Amino acid sequence: MTKPLRLAFMGSPDFSVPVLAALIEAGHEFACVYSQPPRPAGRGKKLTPTPVHRYAEEQGIEVRTPKSLKSEDEQAAFAALDLDAAVVVAYGLILPQAILDAPRLGCMNLHASLLPRWRGAAPIQRAIMAGDKVTGVQAMMMEAGLDTGPVLATETTDIAADEIGGSLHDRLSALGAQLAPRALEALAGGMLTPEPQSEDGVTYAAKLTAADQRIDWTGPAHEVDQQIRGLSPFPGAWFHWTPPGEDEPLRIKALMSEYVDHAHDVAAGTLLDDQLLVACGGGKAVRLTRLQKPGSRAMDAGDFLRGNEIKAGTCFA
Repeated sequence: MTKPLRLAFMGSPDFSVPVLAALIEAGHEFACVYSQPPRPAGRGKKLTPTPVHRYAEEQGIEVRTPKSLKSEDEQAAFAALDLDAAVVVAYGLILPQAILDAPRLGCMNLHASLLPRWRGAAPIQRAIMAGDKVTGVQAMMMEAGLDTGPVLATETTDIAADEIGGSLHDRLSALGAQLAPRALEALAGGMLTPEPQSEDGVTYAAKLTAADQRIDWTGPAHEVDQQIRGLSPFPGAWFHWTPPGEDEPLRIKALMSEYVDHAHDVAAGTLLDDQLLVACGGGKAVRLTRLQKPGSRAMDAGDFLRGNEIKAGTCFA
């Protein structure tokens, strides 16, 4: 390794923690960690620091949590760190040009897609929801545009047919932890030539909204399956089911499913058997294999059905 670099790390969620840990293990000096401000969480709405914030404090690293980096004071405080580089992994704040320009080597971002596909906030979920077969993590130099900077290094991975958002999240986080130290060392040693992104194939991974979560059974079965798996385990796709004898529907989370090439001619949302095979648009179906009722734990389909009578012909909405 070249001599240790003086770094700032900028990140917030669980995804970012292994990357920070790997950079610490590589022997770099951390002037500071930046993370999103603590937010209310849990039943008591207690202010809770981000996973990166908690981990950095455990390592004895100073943590800063500004709400914005737009003020001259914040930018001056960042410049005063006298950094070799900043490493950014799912931080959640826009970096003004003054921040991007402050470190000697610039700001390196780790992004969970194969750019220019899935620039933006939710690349992991969107890749599964779109039926992509391959994805990866990329180290890139940051510029003012949204994930538009030139790429330094790439690690790829296949997306399995039964992949869920949670498993892909964990695998990409681990790949990022392997990639970031290598890319940073090569950048510092002048061994990397940043490659501009292609102008073709640009897609945007828009932030997930409530509208993304509700299942529309009239959609093609393969898209319903991809939606369920992409949003599992969080935030979770859902549908309404009204139990026998009840007036009010329950919001049921669908956490795992499989596409079934089962021809039918019934209304979308109708159960085709007693084992949660649901008719979808296009004359095909999806079998639900893991579900969760409000206030209950997630259960495999067999356990769920032992406590809930749901017969063929039932309609989900």
